[in-house]
Amino acid sequence: MRYSIIDKLSKPQIYDLYNLYQKEWWTKDRKRGDIDIMLENSDIIEGIEDSDHHLIGFARVLTDFVYKAMIFDVIVDKKYRDNGLGKILIENILNHKQLSKVKHFELYCLDDMKDYYRKFGFNDISNTLTLLRKSN
Repeated sequence: MRYSIIDKLSKPQIYDLYNLYQKEWWTKDRKRGDIDIMLENSDIIEGIEDSDHHLIGFARVLTDFVYKAMIFDVIVDKKYRDNGLGKILIENILNHKQLSKVKHFELYCLDDMKDYYRKFGFNDISNTLTLLRKSN
């Protein structure tokens, strides 16, 4: 399988991302126009494109470049999973030159994904912290 790492998405790749989002329970409600805004306001973007320039993997980071970097939206097209592409996305983020001074990389995931992320050194922060959310 041939692929390339990218840090910017073309217009067709933004549609590819939208289509990837539509196939997952946690992102299926995202609107196409909102994705443009999200991309403009993400600090780091990591993508993987196939030899035809279709987006097949994606992750993004919001960060202050010193203390915290929050990883979001790690997603790989279902037909390309189990080929190490998620690993490539995470390792590229953890080794990104702009993030070299960041003290804590963080992400949240479902319990069944914890072991996957533990392979990269992620651990539960504590038994006392709680993820809180307020929706508009």
